[in-house]
Amino acid sequence: MIGLRHLPGAGQGQMLYSGRIHVTLKSGVLDPQGDTVARSLLALGYDQVKQVRIGKYLQVGLEAEGQEEARAALEEMCRQLLANPVIEQYEIEVVPA
Repeated sequence: MIGLRHLPGAGQGQMLYSGRIHVTLKSGVLDPQGDTVARSLLALGYDQVKQVRIGKYLQVGLEAEGQEEARAALEEMCRQLLANPVIEQYEIEVVPA
């Protein structure tokens, strides 16, 4: 694992940001894993459960000159690797680390 303080190519004058990314299936996309979890919860007696949707949460530490630059980099990462834009949607939050 690469430590946040030892990122290759660390630049002067840049700040460290934390990107918090929630990736979920788009509405209308079947979620068999969520259905399995919902059935299991019902079997355990949680009768109030009506639906479960499975997603993923990622935290990415990165250096950037500003918050907008960090957000743009995270958007690109999501489009290229972290999310499948055909079936998934994502929300990004950027905060100083």
